[in-house]
Formats: sequence, C-alpha cells, structure tokens
Amino acid sequence: MSSTASTVGRDVEAREYLEQHRVLELFNNMTSQLIYNRPENPKKYMIDLLEKLQRSRATKHDYPCLFDDTNIQSVYNMLDPTNRGFITLQQYKEAMDTLGISPVNEKVEGASEDKINFDTFLSQARSGLSKASATFQAS
Repeated sequence: MSSTASTVGRDVEAREYLEQHRVLELFNNMTSQLIYNRPENPKKYMIDLLEKLQRSRATKHDYPCLFDDTNIQSVYNMLDPTNRGFITLQQYKEAMDTLGISPVNEKVEGASEDKINFDTFLSQARSGLSKASATFQAS
C-alpha cells in the first residue's frame, strides 16, 4: 500500500470516528456555550458542562443548550407578529432548520391544516434542541 493510500485511509477512519462519536458537535456546542456565557474560569466551565452532559445522557433530559423557552417564544413571536395563534408549516420547518434541528418532524399537530400553534412549536423545538445538544451517539 502506498503512503498516499495509507494517509487517505487514515483520514477516512478519523472522519468516521469523529462522526460516530459526534466529537465535532461536542466541540461546537462547548465553544458556543463558552462564547455565549463567557465564564470567568473557562476550563472549570467546560468540565461542568461535560459533567452535565454526562448526567443528561444518563437521565435523557436537561441537555446543555443555548436556547431556552424564552428564546423559543421569541422565535415563534417573530413568525406570528399579529398574534394569530399559529404559524404555517413552512414557517415551522424553516424555524426548526434555523434552530439547528434536523431532521424536522413534519407530521406534527396542525400540519394538515397548515396551522402550527405555539404549544406544538415549543414541544418540537425542545425535543429537537435536546437531541441536537446531546452531542453523543444515541443508544
């Protein structure tokens, strides 16, 4: 095997390893949390964040996430500025994509009427953000 083929093989193995263990997502999440919160002691903050992530993995909830319910409410309010009480399915899908939620659950309550209410939006956003913030392979 040539040196080039060996290097390419190692690169592919490394990428697969990083994807399988969601290492890049973990570092992106931690970096975002650091920039957003700007703690006095970044190393301790990262250790605490990793410990919280570990507890979240065991309990399956409370994943470290930049977005809270207030942020989700703000996104929804921007999409429903006249307070109709619903947004369209297209708005819902675009908002979920903007929040980094993938794949988007398109079979939600109100989808067939093209009217997604806030409770559905909040539930789907929380669920999607939890999965996105988990930064580990689902068991």
